[in-house]
Amino acid sequence: MSRHRHRRPAPKTEPRRGPRRTVALRALTAGALVAALGVGLGVWASSGEGSGTPAGSAASRQTAGTSAGDSVASAAVPPAAPTPSRSYALSTAPRTIPAVRAHTPARGPGWRPAAGRRVVVSDAGLADEGRLIAGELGLTYAGQKNDVRAGDLRLALNDDEGANPESYTMTVRGGRVTVSGPSDAGVFYGTRTLKQEVHGGGRAPEGVVRDQPAKPQRGFTLDIARKYFSPAWIEDRVRELGDLKYNQLGLHFSDDQSFRIESASHPEIVARQHLTKAQVKKIVDLAASRHITVVPEIDSPGHLGAVLAAHPELQLRNVNGVATRGAIDISKEDSANLLDDLLDEYADVFPGAYWHLGGDEYQALTVSSPAASYPQLAAAAHARYGSGAGVADLTTGWLNDRADTVRAHDRTMRVWNDGFFRGTSVKPASDLVVAYWTGKEIGARPPAEYLGAGRKVLNYNDEYLYYVLGEPNGFAYPTGRRIYEQWTPRVLRGTTPVAAKYDRQILGGSLSVWCDLANSQTQAQVAAGIRMPLRATSQKLWDAGTPGLSWTQFTALANRLG
Repeated sequence: MSRHRHRRPAPKTEPRRGPRRTVALRALTAGALVAALGVGLGVWASSGEGSGTPAGSAASRQTAGTSAGDSVASAAVPPAAPTPSRSYALSTAPRTIPAVRAHTPARGPGWRPAAGRRVVVSDAGLADEGRLIAGELGLTYAGQKNDVRAGDLRLALNDDEGANPESYTMTVRGGRVTVSGPSDAGVFYGTRTLKQEVHGGGRAPEGVVRDQPAKPQRGFTLDIARKYFSPAWIEDRVRELGDLKYNQLGLHFSDDQSFRIESASHPEIVARQHLTKAQVKKIVDLAASRHITVVPEIDSPGHLGAVLAAHPELQLRNVNGVATRGAIDISKEDSANLLDDLLDEYADVFPGAYWHLGGDEYQALTVSSPAASYPQLAAAAHARYGSGAGVADLTTGWLNDRADTVRAHDRTMRVWNDGFFRGTSVKPASDLVVAYWTGKEIGARPPAEYLGAGRKVLNYNDEYLYYVLGEPNGFAYPTGRRIYEQWTPRVLRGTTPVAAKYDRQILGGSLSVWCDLANSQTQAQVAAGIRMPLRATSQKLWDAGTPGLSWTQFTALANRLG
């Protein structure tokens, strides 16, 4: 888009307890022995997982007696003599991206995956999450079970009414793990934390993680209109986004250069190199399995060059008959019909709750006198809204009409901030969310103007979050470090945050790739270029506070996790 052309105290640790001998266990019943050895917060004779030293624990000797993982029958036989044991060091918080919000440490060996161990669910609705993590960790998915076995990973829904639906609790105790949350999304995010914790042979530390995101919408936007990205590349990004706890993927698939998704209603507008609906469905389904909503964008009334190439009769022309780049003539009923055809068609392709209407950079409003330059637009504005109406009123009415079309499909809609205008008699629909990307447009309105009016806002700040291929017009590839150290969701425009009182109105944000100079980078280079910005943005959308790790430490962690 030419939008791309303007450019918390640490827990006190308890004193470490030294080694101590176990007392003779002959007087214990078999059940008591199992209980004594199975306590998750105390002294462990053995991890029951081999001779490796648990991560974050004191060095532990291998014992010859009964371990917590042995059967009751074998546990009934007391050892010939007391066996040595050591207490475990107090665990430390897991290192993940994004970082967990809270961890209550405990003493114990932690947990790691091993062949033959089970993933079980307490609710059949968690089957997808259970199968996914089982496959990723090499475990056996055993389905819905109520029995308890050593080494289990259990996924469960809780009845924590009023809790953040994306929150979760992960408890590592007694050689088992339980991930619970108020929704399947929260449980999924808990499995992402566990997956990172045990990466490369590591262990999940003993204790309890309580975690939730700061912002409900955490996105990545990809311009596939100006550069073709293969389905496999997009699917790889979906997996990456899921592991980083993103929950939206924006697809900008129509612009001046190309229209990139198969269409039944208007096949004439589709580029030769495009995604089929079957390929898009596969992407949408994969995203849904990672609790990611795909958010489509058909930008209008500007950025429609590819559509207009097939429909020159709808091209906006000025008083001299000169075509206006990318702009559709919104005075014509056929223009509205064409866009509504597409919006209705793709509502079935993208079943998620969100839709991007675009609305930016309609070139008819960039001239000194829109009414003089485009008399047909002025006439249409007068006819529909009265003699005092202008071209900006007609443009606002266009967006409201398109919003009516999309609203019928039960979607929440967003519009670029420069699609909202001052001083119009026609007001934008009240349910339109502001996608704030720049403060460089003509008649630029600061973020506080939208927030003060009660609008909800999404942060697309082009100063930090725009990865524009070829770096045209003063753009520079964003660095993860700058995002990590300087940006927060309240920094909507430039480098200055809005007042804290507006924080709840800021729903989240999105890192975006725009392909202005499409051939400047290959798909592989784009993936490499956005790797650390994606991780930094994920951290700041999950927790906007000052990160606990330095940038150097964060980078090292990212490299270790892969």
